[in-house]
Amino acid sequence: MGPEANIDLIRALEKQIEEGDGDMIKLKRDRNSLLNISTRLPPEILGYIFTRCLILERPPHGLREGSYNFVLVCHHWFEVASNTPEVWSYWGNTFGDWKKRYHRLPAAAQLDLELAEYSRDPTAFDESLQDAVRSHVMQDTIRQINLTSDNAHTLAPVISSLTPDDRGGRNKNTQSIYLHGGEGEPTLIVSNFFAQSRLSGLRSLDLNGNIWISSWDHLIPQTTLLTNLSLDITASSPSPPPTAAQLCSILASNPNLQKLILSDGVLPHDAETSTFKVRLPRLKTLSLRGNLRHLFGMLRQLVLPEMLDDLHLIGYDSTMEDIALSLIPYMRDYFRRDPRFQDRLGVSYSTAHGSISSVTVSGAQTIASMRKPPLVSLTARADPPILPEQLLTDLTTLIPRERVVFFRAAVDLKLPEEFFFAMPNIETLHLAGQVLSERFLQPNPDGPHANMKLFPSLRSLLLEDVVYLNDEDWNLLTTYLAHQTSDGQAISLEVIGSFPDECPEIMNEIRGLVKEFSAHRR
Repeated sequence: MGPEANIDLIRALEKQIEEGDGDMIKLKRDRNSLLNISTRLPPEILGYIFTRCLILERPPHGLREGSYNFVLVCHHWFEVASNTPEVWSYWGNTFGDWKKRYHRLPAAAQLDLELAEYSRDPTAFDESLQDAVRSHVMQDTIRQINLTSDNAHTLAPVISSLTPDDRGGRNKNTQSIYLHGGEGEPTLIVSNFFAQSRLSGLRSLDLNGNIWISSWDHLIPQTTLLTNLSLDITASSPSPPPTAAQLCSILASNPNLQKLILSDGVLPHDAETSTFKVRLPRLKTLSLRGNLRHLFGMLRQLVLPEMLDDLHLIGYDSTMEDIALSLIPYMRDYFRRDPRFQDRLGVSYSTAHGSISSVTVSGAQTIASMRKPPLVSLTARADPPILPEQLLTDLTTLIPRERVVFFRAAVDLKLPEEFFFAMPNIETLHLAGQVLSERFLQPNPDGPHANMKLFPSLRSLLLEDVVYLNDEDWNLLTTYLAHQTSDGQAISLEVIGSFPDECPEIMNEIRGLVKEFSAHRR
């Protein structure tokens, strides 16, 4: 029977299946028996295809519904899948998933152990699962450990089963570890695991939440190949932070680091007095969050490459004096030495809780470009709290403002007109949560900038969720547009949120003042 006849029969059978005509199981078996792939591909290649499909479908911390439906296609596919250990190297992400699949993977096959379990059932991780995990530890076949829970009691027995004992097994083949022990009590204790493991093949280590490590010295000799290190341990954790010497020793033993994240829970308190210098020539992403004195104490210990892809500095519980003495000089030097910030910049800022202000700076290639940009994110919170406008202006002084061509404000701020006149090359302006008020986006007629434009280079204006106190506020917008385009300058306007579609006169007036106009309701 030729392939054309096969196709005709398959289509006829599929039509019967769709119409529910006949014995569905028999119809599907007959259809599947006609699929050339069932018999023509060698089992090794078919098994490889199954494995690749599963790998592509594995989202972080999840197993899509129906991921293993291919084993139901036909008996041949079931046999091939059953004899391909790589197909079962992922047990799923709950104890229930583990129970269904753990027995299919031989202890000598590689295992990617993932868990996103929020169960409070103490029997969920039963003795059979414990034995299966220990067997893989003994065989040193666990490739990845990815465990997440909001309760340390859920993860504690899993960590215990993963901890090597004197009988052998040292996790030498484990390449990636991610542990999230939740944010509150109780604390996830991982000291024994790191003390007794030998993680000589580890490439990625991510510890997150309320985690206890009694001694950081255990990580120094056994992590030498890391490309990703994230220690985002909560400041409330009872685990003592490493000393500057300990943390610098860990970093120095991993010269290939590309991503480094450190939170206040691990920032050394003695870094300001340390003279230890660590070179990280391949680093691409750096994120430090914590007390500004500790943050910059650590930052001064690092010898960074001239160009990073992402730099996030989040300092809090600091005074404006701390910011002026530490943050501003460092960032001025940073912008001066990175050539990607020598031309066009994009700036976004936002505030929250009345005292936190963040500024994100991106290189020119972010604007109308799909290429991943360099990003610098600065966040500071002063103590005692100060006005967001004051903190914003202080942070913005770090930036070569004459190079800013994109500017986004995520909240309504009452900023002096001098703030914008210092950035005359803004081409794209995105304002969110602004309250339309008198002289909206216009200088004081009695001030030194009267009859001038705040944004002489503007080409695009986006207004998002603008607050209109009354219907007359739309006149403030049309007044501004008339002022901005008075010399024939063409701009585009986009409004997201409410707009006066019920007032055709205003809508027509707006359209007549701009080159392009679009409006979208939430």
